[in-house]
Amino acid sequence: MDKPAGPTSHDVVDAVRRALGMRRVGHAGTLDPPATGLLVVLTGRATRLTRFVAMLPKRYAGTVQFGWETSTDDAAGTPTSPPDASWRDADPARLRAALEEIAAQAVQVPPAVSAKQQDGERAYRKARRGETVSLAAVPVRIDRIDMGAWDAEAGALDIEVTCGAGTYIRAIARDLGRAVGSRAHLSRLRRVAIGEWTVAAALPLDRVAPAEVGVALRPLAEAVAHLPRLALTPEDARRFRFGQKLSAPPAPLVAVFEGDALLGVGEDRDGALCAAVGLAS
Repeated sequence: MDKPAGPTSHDVVDAVRRALGMRRVGHAGTLDPPATGLLVVLTGRATRLTRFVAMLPKRYAGTVQFGWETSTDDAAGTPTSPPDASWRDADPARLRAALEEIAAQAVQVPPAVSAKQQDGERAYRKARRGETVSLAAVPVRIDRIDMGAWDAEAGALDIEVTCGAGTYIRAIARDLGRAVGSRAHLSRLRRVAIGEWTVAAALPLDRVAPAEVGVALRPLAEAVAHLPRLALTPEDARRFRFGQKLSAPPAPLVAVFEGDALLGVGEDRDGALCAAVGLAS
């Protein structure tokens, strides 16, 4: 799905659920309401494969606005710093160097308004009550950050980020502002790809209807196409369905098939193939 600005990711799931008349519908990776772009929606048995889709790298296009920080680290929040023009001293070389330094870091402090837990409660709930939120840095994977157009008059920088699950692009914007001695927030965000899926092939929300969604549904096996494929004999397939151990797989995670039928995902447990997820029913 191509999510527009405004609706939540759950709103998109609800629209697909109504169009298909199905209860088992979910998504693999939340987009905040102001963000747009690719949302992979899974239906029926495919919902069991959500975590394997979520592990795929994600690519985002966004704009960093320099001059002030906000309560959410994006344009949806209220300003939390006075206007700052220090960014005018930052030339493209300095911006590029700061982005490279951020990309090389293995940890990130999440935004205060986020789904991270603090004292057993979602951070965004505490922040919206006006309570102080202080989150610890968490491990993240940033594969690369590419610098795009730099508007030196407006203090706006386009970036493209390829990263793993759990990485906040708005935190990258906040950290970039600080890295060049100024303040910044994310003014625009669009997810353009998840693994091999691109937003160019996605269905817009305003076209959600039974016929349109039915055509947009992809084969179940595409959800695990990034995993090594393991073909089983009919006897081993029967054992896999019944949860019995088989000989060690060729990789920690494998997509298990009998012929063209996807049986599930297998994992290596102490040198034996075991079912991580079964799709027999």
